[in-house]
Amino acid sequence: MTPAELEVAELCAELIRVDSSNYGDGSGPGERAAAEVVMARLSEVGVEAHYSESAPGRGNVVTRIEGSDPSLPALLVHGHLDVVPANAADWSVDPFAGEIRDGYIWGRGAVDMKDMDAMMLAVLRQMVREGRRPRRDIVFAWVADEEAGGVYGAKYLTANHRELFDGVTESISEVGGYSLEVDPDLRLYLIETAQKGLSWMRLVADGTAGHGSMLNSSNAVTEVAKAVARLGSHEWPLTLTPTVRQFLTEVSDAFGLPFDPENPAPVLDKLGPLVRFVGATLSHTTNPTMLSAGYKANVIPGQAEAVVDGRFLPGYEDDFFKTVDELLGPNVRREFVQHDIALETTFDGALVESMIAALKAEDPTARAVPYCMSGGTDNKTFFADLGVRGFGFVPLRLPKDMDFAGMFHGVDERVPVEALQFGVRVLDRLLLNY
Repeated sequence: MTPAELEVAELCAELIRVDSSNYGDGSGPGERAAAEVVMARLSEVGVEAHYSESAPGRGNVVTRIEGSDPSLPALLVHGHLDVVPANAADWSVDPFAGEIRDGYIWGRGAVDMKDMDAMMLAVLRQMVREGRRPRRDIVFAWVADEEAGGVYGAKYLTANHRELFDGVTESISEVGGYSLEVDPDLRLYLIETAQKGLSWMRLVADGTAGHGSMLNSSNAVTEVAKAVARLGSHEWPLTLTPTVRQFLTEVSDAFGLPFDPENPAPVLDKLGPLVRFVGATLSHTTNPTMLSAGYKANVIPGQAEAVVDGRFLPGYEDDFFKTVDELLGPNVRREFVQHDIALETTFDGALVESMIAALKAEDPTARAVPYCMSGGTDNKTFFADLGVRGFGFVPLRLPKDMDFAGMFHGVDERVPVEALQFGVRVLDRLLLNY
């Protein structure tokens, strides 16, 4: 085994043992301790890095490895150091023990995304120890706060340390590059090329406050409730973006199924648990998540609010909001809690070709296909504003029966050690040859 393969599991476990839970309200431990692990492991091989805090404890680490050809644009490889919280009582292991057993690394962040953080470290350390240089500059970034919008991570870095990303035109990061086994002779590797847009909307209705026992034709609670019901029960039409259409066509071909764009259900059924990643990318979605109104049982409040998590397809933002406003009606207004663009790039170019070649070199059964994420990452949120073309590519060859989608923010999150070892081999090939 290569040095990267030998150490990647322990690097991942070491990072998991650092509780970097992000509660979204500033009350968590922050990413400083995890960033210090990264800095220490870089220092061991003589790599200097830029460390900065956007707020106390919110640590970010960025370093650049110079390539042999300065005429080539740089590539950004980034991962986030924060994780979502974990309730230990729900787990069969301590979520922050970084336990390695049964061929898996267990713990919060094992797939989201301290696996990639460790793979980046392992490949970089091996590259430096062996004195190998990539063809182009590679910028490695371990950032804060992705799980709560990236304000203290990618947003801070791109706004305050833009120079760290000079020359970068493309990037790779999370939620892509993982396998779906069709049969022993064919594995599909899903590479993320598109992400739905995000619109967390606060719905507000104003009414006439009054006594609960009296007639009231201007009840704010009623207006918000009706709007929430309309949005939550609305059946958004099937809309296939170029990425989703290409994905479904490729999957249909792999499983020997006819592709009917009017009825993709037979294809989706072949995805198993991964349908949770893909199913929501065939249409817009609007899911009510919060309600707030009133303070006493016999008092009609003068205002009522709700929050809806809206996700819109790339290229269809105007269509989405036109329908949302029609469903809200005249008595409810919407405000943005958070709004992010949708993004879509094509599945072509030298980077895509290099990803495919690296996968096939390590897995001859590999067939790469593009797909759209129903969520979003830092690739979209801030790095795209710098003109960076982003892909989701964390290469993992997974067991056929593994519920990979269920690992994200799930209980007993874990990743196979062999998948990480496969990943560092692919990542090493990609970064050195691209």
